Amino acid sequence: MSSTQEGFIPYRPDRVPPDEMVARAERFHAHMDRRRTVRFFSPDPVPRAAIEHCIRTASSAPSGAHRQPWHFVAVQDPNLKHRIRLAAEEEEARNYAGRMPPEWVKALEPFGTDANKEYLDVCPWLIAIFAQNRGPEGKNYYVTESVGIAAGMLIAALHDAGLATLTHTPSPMKFLKDVLERPSGERAYLLLGVGYPGSECVVPDISRKPLAEVASFR
Repeated sequence: MSSTQEGFIPYRPDRVPPDEMVARAERFHAHMDRRRTVRFFSPDPVPRAAIEHCIRTASSAPSGAHRQPWHFVAVQDPNLKHRIRLAAEEEEARNYAGRMPPEWVKALEPFGTDANKEYLDVCPWLIAIFAQNRGPEGKNYYVTESVGIAAGMLIAALHDAGLATLTHTPSPMKFLKDVLERPSGERAYLLLGVGYPGSECVVPDISRKPLAEVASFR
């Protein structure tokens, strides 16, 4: 491919010396390793500008054929948040009443979760992420993979901004599309509660798998 090919521009980021590269990677890991999912939020307001910048970061994720098959709905309105909570709890009540297999319910027991989702009212922001199966250019490609990468980048950006998150994936999630009036061709992918941890926030005392269990080097 020629460096002067039409439609392409030069990409020459600064090359980081190896020692600094390792140091940066270590610092970032230490920072991200402090990230925890929380279920106790403060109602203290969070600037919209912070949410906007984090969504911009998420939208910089790679995607199949650069179709960027995602849409983020950031919800601050208390009435709309409450409607989302009621719909989510209705689905979750069905899940805990028998729709989820017993082994899944048992796996959740150490975390003390149930159908009550009070935090959906408390969080200053809810961010609903939608996957777009089709866009203006037609069919999108690798939609699930692309949106998953963007969601991960959003969580990392929010953590870096000093905010806590809770990933909420009630199944089915059609209620999100209905409440937020999203168009056909989209499906609800993830609901994120976003805000500061509450003053009485606690998290499970857990650890992460060591590198040897999650990676191989050949």
